[in-house]
Amino acid sequence: MSHTLRQIQRIRTLALSAGVMLGMVVTTFGPQFAHAAEVKKTKRTLVEKIVALPEATVEQLQAAERVLIGKYQCEFGKAVSIDRHARNNGYFDLRLGQQSWTMKPVLSSTGAVRLEDVKGAALMIQILTKSMLMDPKRGQRLVDGCMHDTQRAADEDLKRNPRPSVFGLNSDTPADGNR
Repeated sequence: MSHTLRQIQRIRTLALSAGVMLGMVVTTFGPQFAHAAEVKKTKRTLVEKIVALPEATVEQLQAAERVLIGKYQCEFGKAVSIDRHARNNGYFDLRLGQQSWTMKPVLSSTGAVRLEDVKGAALMIQILTKSMLMDPKRGQRLVDGCMHDTQRAADEDLKRNPRPSVFGLNSDTPADGNR
């Protein structure tokens, strides 16, 4: 009987040891397997997120003619670039560092060109002398003071040849009209 009891104890010890070893293996390699599954899932969802863009409207194509394409130098040494979208006429690819967005141009009533991200995550506003990139969801500027070569030339021209005030004021008259 003592021989059988020893055998049962050995089997139980062996089973407990195997369980402990299996637990150590799962603890060591489990997170790596979970991460690999997560990466596969992420790759799949990125492919699923690519959606065909709607065909550009006439208004969108008219606004697209006013978009300044190329590189913009921004404040703090940052740079933005805008290129025509490779597959969709009337859309643009905007890049800031490692971030990129597909943008749809919209002409505003003020004459400014708005480039709106098709997913709503970015907004670039182009006026005569500068551009600004914003995160509309957070209401924060991503970069400001961005200037395309065309905007830089317009800014220099305005400095050399200032326009008359639309309010009928001279540049030497204060805004309140008092001297």
